[in-house]
Amino acid sequence: MHRFLIQRLAALVATLFGISVAIFFLIRLLPGNIIALMFYDDPLATPALEHATEVQIGLTGSYPTQYLRWVDHLFHGNLGRSLFTNQPVSVTVLQAIPITTELIVLGILIALVISIPLGMISAVRRDKPADYFARFAGLIGISIPNFWLATLLLILTSRVFHWVPPLTYVKLTSHPLANLSQFIMPAFAMSVFTLALVMRMLRTTMLEVMKLDYVRTARAKGLSRRRVLVRHVLRNALIPVVTVVGYEIGYLISTAVIVEIVFDLPGLGYTLINAINDRDYPIIESIVMIIAAVFLVINTLVDVLYGILDPRISLAP
Repeated sequence: MHRFLIQRLAALVATLFGISVAIFFLIRLLPGNIIALMFYDDPLATPALEHATEVQIGLTGSYPTQYLRWVDHLFHGNLGRSLFTNQPVSVTVLQAIPITTELIVLGILIALVISIPLGMISAVRRDKPADYFARFAGLIGISIPNFWLATLLLILTSRVFHWVPPLTYVKLTSHPLANLSQFIMPAFAMSVFTLALVMRMLRTTMLEVMKLDYVRTARAKGLSRRRVLVRHVLRNALIPVVTVVGYEIGYLISTAVIVEIVFDLPGLGYTLINAINDRDYPIIESIVMIIAAVFLVINTLVDVLYGILDPRISLAP
């Protein structure tokens, strides 16, 4: 098990290093000159002022030198300042993280609350109308693009019910009901794919578990059908579902980018898109690095958890 953990941590560090290199150099390849954009149509701009700005934001020297300087600042917790607002990037990121986090957590909760009962019903009532309905709904959920669903929900509620969610961000601590009304639609739009995937996988794994000998033995001992399903079948069928949910968190992070734009929520995705349009290098680098790090850490934790649940994985060469 220790060797398994060391291998996963080494892979995590190596992947983070590779991602940091890719992020840094790919951002430098973006079309357009950030200095020219900052001083566009400024009559007071001089070559000396432009050079001083380059020095201030760390765009001088070779690319390897700039990369090492950036990594050193990251290790010291210095994410730099926005090139346009001059606000510390850490402040901007800390304001956006709670919004994206709430969207992801709410999306996962919606997906699990709906998918687990549907998956159980579909497995227990195999080839019955309820099973056909759940499978058909799951197929639709996997096929629908989240951005289309988010836009459709917004149009439907505004045109049919004459209601739109609050246009400005409402904190959960200040007004919980208003916050929930603002987040419920984007969270649902994000969760549909995960909901359908988890439901289909749970149905498949439950059908496989119900054929095993120990389930038949439990029924032969006189245990009720409900107790066998919950304590024996569902408990073991959820093991691969845990893995899928862990990976789906990374999917939801990428989905949040589009959904936040549609619903005008100033989360990480919304902030990232605006920074890309403005060529705001420090914000782009920081947010992409944070998203990549969160995705890798979650995947590593899922691998470790799966190794704990199934020791054969951790003992594999």
